[in-house]
Amino acid sequence: MNLFHWVVCVLEWHRSDRSWRFSVPVSASLLLAAPTLPMLPFWLSLNVDSIATNLVSNQSDPVSNSLVSNSTDELEPIDSEVFNPLPPTGGFLPPSQEVQPSTPTASCSPDPNLATTQLAISSPSGILHTSNWGGVMDKVLPSLTVHFSARPFPEIHQQARLAQVPVMMYHDIIAEKEVFFDVTPEEFAADLQLIQENGLTPISLDQLVEHLSAGVPLPEKPILLTFDDGYAGHYTYVYPLLKQYGYPAAFSIYPYKVGREHGRPGLNWEQVREMAADPLVTIASHSVNHPADLRELPDDQLRLEIFESKEILERELGIPIHHFVYPEGKYDERVAAFVQEAGYHSALTMNDAEDKFAGESESLLAIDRIGQSGLETVITEAYGGAPLINPFTTADFNFSAPVRLSQQTIDEVPLIFASGGKPVTIHANSRYQVAEIMEGTEAVAAVDGGFFSLESLDSNVMVGPVFSQSTNEFVPGNPGEIPLITGRPLVLISPNEVRFVPFDPAKHNTLEGIQAEMPEVTDAFVGAAWLVREGLPQPAEAFGNLFDFDAARDRAYWGIDQAGQPIVGVSGDYVDSITLGQVLAKAGMRDVIMVDSGASASLAYQGESMMSYEPRPVPHVVALLPPVEVATSDCAIVSQKQADE
Repeated sequence: MNLFHWVVCVLEWHRSDRSWRFSVPVSASLLLAAPTLPMLPFWLSLNVDSIATNLVSNQSDPVSNSLVSNSTDELEPIDSEVFNPLPPTGGFLPPSQEVQPSTPTASCSPDPNLATTQLAISSPSGILHTSNWGGVMDKVLPSLTVHFSARPFPEIHQQARLAQVPVMMYHDIIAEKEVFFDVTPEEFAADLQLIQENGLTPISLDQLVEHLSAGVPLPEKPILLTFDDGYAGHYTYVYPLLKQYGYPAAFSIYPYKVGREHGRPGLNWEQVREMAADPLVTIASHSVNHPADLRELPDDQLRLEIFESKEILERELGIPIHHFVYPEGKYDERVAAFVQEAGYHSALTMNDAEDKFAGESESLLAIDRIGQSGLETVITEAYGGAPLINPFTTADFNFSAPVRLSQQTIDEVPLIFASGGKPVTIHANSRYQVAEIMEGTEAVAAVDGGFFSLESLDSNVMVGPVFSQSTNEFVPGNPGEIPLITGRPLVLISPNEVRFVPFDPAKHNTLEGIQAEMPEVTDAFVGAAWLVREGLPQPAEAFGNLFDFDAARDRAYWGIDQAGQPIVGVSGDYVDSITLGQVLAKAGMRDVIMVDSGASASLAYQGESMMSYEPRPVPHVVALLPPVEVATSDCAIVSQKQADE
């Protein structure tokens, strides 16, 4: 047997108990290289980044948990018709056409843990190399991530779900328009100028697939340009402009059109070869004959269209063809299975009824695109994703990214959430709208927080203990109520991390008790239930007898995404807790808990409510401050509503 076919296990970091375990199968070649691991920093400084292949992804087992408590609404039921007079379709503002990341205006003292370590590395030749280990890792981490983090094909990586990458679809570029989707050379040149003026970075199709499969972050504002059908205008007008700007693009070619007068003039093989030889150009297969609907073809003809088109292009161009583009975007599971069998790395589709970013796609075999007419809309929303968490450290959190608002729909469930920045809580002196509690603070976004007593509607009394850096006061929970919330997630926040631990009334109802869990704790409160835990959506049994967890209601949530960033958000429609957890896991969330929901569900961004109705006033919010790198003060979150006036 070939030794390299042996399978061994490598260490994987588990956030739940902060330990390393043997869990990920990998080729034995990595084991054979173990004696040379002390030389890894030197190799990395030489950009030797291909370490292992044929890795298989593995997920930790679900963490079972049960909640034996009831929500505040169960302690004292509320008439939903009185407090939340919304139709079943929900009541949220429509998605913004211009969602921009926040402009940092606040700050904190620099985190000493962010200091860079200098390492002295000796080479075999005796030459001393001083290397910025952090800098080296920043350069090679994406390559390592491709090997160690790629999802099983054709799944999309959870972290890629956090990005917003527009894949633009063009057809013919022609001097005079004949149909609505035609684009003139002048219009296309204006599009490229718009892309440049707005600071977007065009990427290649290979870059996008790497990002979608392994979560590798892209440039801050990425965009992919694609051109279908192999029209002559692609060579005459598009290719020269791409070279002028230095922008990559993908062209889908179907061989029957090449060198023939088939409809409009098309490219000839000489032109396709010239373009294919340019690193800016990616050639994709578009079938052999461009049938109107691949789904209607019998298996033998479907195989010819998908397999033979790849073979012809590879033979004529002398390059591998890794990508397929469905004619007219039409496919189903059978068609996609043939594409996968043929060995393609991805397939692009289209949907005239709905525009989606690449990360919202069903899979790598159905990457969504946006018609060129939508460029001006999506150009303000392009986002390449948060930086990767370095797997060679134990850092699980990123509080240095700008705060930005995202709106996306997954499995027909709309989500509105803000991510990034530094998490804090604000315990107000009474009950107010979330946006009112944010007034006078540096908070960019906030969601209603912990549960509160309904007995005194003009007080700030909470259910369970609460500790907020806004007041620096620990308020214990009512001894008669805290047994009811046993096992619910206790939120603990420090300057560098967030933890969610099951609430224990005997341990956690004193400041000393929560400090025993987290010595540097600055904020604490008790939430409703876990929606996502260690990347896994929670099943029905995890909610115990939590009131109305399986009912469709407005839901509010907060937690940490796969990039280690804090997130605060609401559902954009009525949804049950189980479905919401499933959707949030698909959206790239790592650990998320539900906070006070129903009539209290409320999200505010840059001082404006994201709700189309007025929610019930609340005394407590989870807020996101601007990142620490842009500090201008000491994270002041003093508000008119935070202390007795």
